Formats: sequence, structure tokens, C-alpha cells
Amino acid sequence: MKRTLIVTTIFLAMTATTFAADITLPPPQKSGGKPIFDAINERHSSRSFDESALDNQTLSDLLWAGFGYNRENKRTAPSPKDLQETDIYVIIKEGVYLYDAKSNKLLEKNTGDFRGDATMSQEFVKTAPVNFIFVIDKSKDSGNGAFYSVGAISENIYLVAASKGLGTVVRTSVNKAALKKSLKLNANQEAVAGQTIGKKK
Repeated sequence: MKRTLIVTTIFLAMTATTFAADITLPPPQKSGGKPIFDAINERHSSRSFDESALDNQTLSDLLWAGFGYNRENKRTAPSPKDLQETDIYVIIKEGVYLYDAKSNKLLEKNTGDFRGDATMSQEFVKTAPVNFIFVIDKSKDSGNGAFYSVGAISENIYLVAASKGLGTVVRTSVNKAALKKSLKLNANQEAVAGQTIGKKK
């Protein structure tokens, strides 16, 4: 009986640890911020970032604006023919996560610092607090439609970053081969761009 209790306790502890690896984000803030024309006026690319982490509320707001749900089964950025071919992966110092827009969670995919995989040669990417990686599923869209989606998603993120006084830059210079491994992508998935985000230095 005692041995069974110990085994059960260990199993429950391991299970709790597994679930704790995912991050439940706070509800996104869907109102407020700067007026849209002010945000457009202040929108620009930054390549110098403070290394301090962004809080979960900020991550939630940025991800929701990028490609969350703003009405039933409809999202904040277009997807040609509603193919839903794009995913956002989040690389922070602690690991790699997949944004689950339905549940507003970050699902852990890998542990460790893989920020260097998000670039080919840009050093600022390796120390910036957050890199979003835009991944398309070529089995859903093998044409150019996915790239229009990625452009719309990244621009939404630009505007929210401007509204919050954050710096950001979208980049097509990503290490696709390295990201294939660190993001644990399948054969149909391809990382096509990254967006680095953080407080401005």
C-alpha cells in the first residue's frame, strides 16, 4: 500500500510538471492603447533591444493582435481561402512554444535557448527577449497565399508594438534548417520569417 502511494505521488508530480511547462496567457486586452493613426505614425523597425523579458500580458496582446480570434472561428488577420496555414512559434530564453490561439496558451515544444536559430547572421536576434517565428504548412497552401497571411500578421504585431512603445522588426533571414529541428516541425512545415520584439534600448 505504501509503495503504491509513493508511485502514485511520483506519477502525479511528473504529470503536474508536464502540464506546468505550457503557459496559460492572461486574456488579451482588446481595447485601449494609442489611436490607430498615432500607432501607424510611430510604426518602424528596430534592431536594438533591451534583454529584459516581456511579461505574459504583453505576449498575449501581441499574439492575439497578430493571429488570435476576434469573433467566432474568425481571426485578426486574413488567411486566403480560410486555409489557416500559418502558425506562430515563440522563442524565448527558456524554450520554444507554439501559440494556441483557441485556448490562448503557449504550448511547450522544446526547452533551452534557441534564439540563435532565429537568424542567419543578425547578432541582436540572439539576445532579444522574444522572437516570433512564422511557420506555414505547405500541405494546406503551397502557393503564395501564406506569405500574404504572414505579412498581415506581422503588420498587426508592428502596430501593437508601436502602441506599447516596444521595438520590433520582421525578418526573412532565418535559419530554416536549424529551426526545423528546434521547433520540431514536420515534413510539411517551413519557417518563412521571424519577428524580433523587445523593449527598445
